[in-house]
Amino acid sequence: MENILELTDVVKNYQTTKAVDHVSFSMPKGSIFGMLGPNGAGKTSLIRIITRITRADSGRILINGIPLNDDHPEEIGYMPEERGLYKKMKVGDHLIYLARLKGLSEKAAKDAIHQWMDKFEISDWWNKKVEELSKGMQQKVQFIATVVHRPNLIILDEPFSGLDPINANLIKDEIDHLRQQGTSIIFSTHRMEQVEEICERIVLINRGQNVLEGNVREIKQAQKQNLFRYNLAGEVPAGVLEGKEVIDHTPGSLTLRFTEERDSNIFLKTLVDAGAYVQGFEEILPSLNEIFIRTVQSQGMTIDQPINAPS
Repeated sequence: MENILELTDVVKNYQTTKAVDHVSFSMPKGSIFGMLGPNGAGKTSLIRIITRITRADSGRILINGIPLNDDHPEEIGYMPEERGLYKKMKVGDHLIYLARLKGLSEKAAKDAIHQWMDKFEISDWWNKKVEELSKGMQQKVQFIATVVHRPNLIILDEPFSGLDPINANLIKDEIDHLRQQGTSIIFSTHRMEQVEEICERIVLINRGQNVLEGNVREIKQAQKQNLFRYNLAGEVPAGVLEGKEVIDHTPGSLTLRFTEERDSNIFLKTLVDAGAYVQGFEEILPSLNEIFIRTVQSQGMTIDQPINAPS
């Protein structure tokens, strides 16, 4: 699969702090790629390097196979965690200004902005000042500014911060729509549970290093521990749990760990043959949060900041 972005041994130091420590990963074109890790892990430093806000001290970065250069930022849409809107400007004027900076003509900018504002049902905000908008409303405006020039690569840093569930789902739908159109999207967050449903590939960052990279489904499969949950109506038949490793047993639910995956099906038959009414049966895969902690600990590293803390 062709990559839109490739990093090889990228290093960035700030005085005595190594913010990025020989990070390497690749991002396939047209994918939603999760850059995950606790606050302070080095995600924002990497983003600033990719967007040419700062320069790497060493290493190689390719976009579409070409070494990163000063022309590439026009192909990138970047929505920073710390929103960068001018509070005193009117929304319409502000969006035109930002779109012009990305190379659009005034007419093309107006046309594209009107389309996005109609889509978000915020056309009546055109003459409002940014400071008059709520944080969630400003988030929508920032998102439009990020995508209005139709970049090939979009970088979203904590895009759902401050959004209510309805508007968060609205942005998620637009992210998926952009991906379907072939746009490549980096989703940077410390809220690991947010990416499980939308990211195809991830890189886990801790203390400036990538500790794990790959396809989300394949990573979860590789890290599974043969845990299975059985949902039951009534009691567990006597004797069926003898010799079994019970992880959790509450009314209506039974979770076991098996040595071999196929043993879960054998036990399901045992339950049914013993007269149990099994309402549901599922494998429990580890969350990305669990995988991150397990991977970091196995490599003898520590986590500087809590993960999955409220934004």
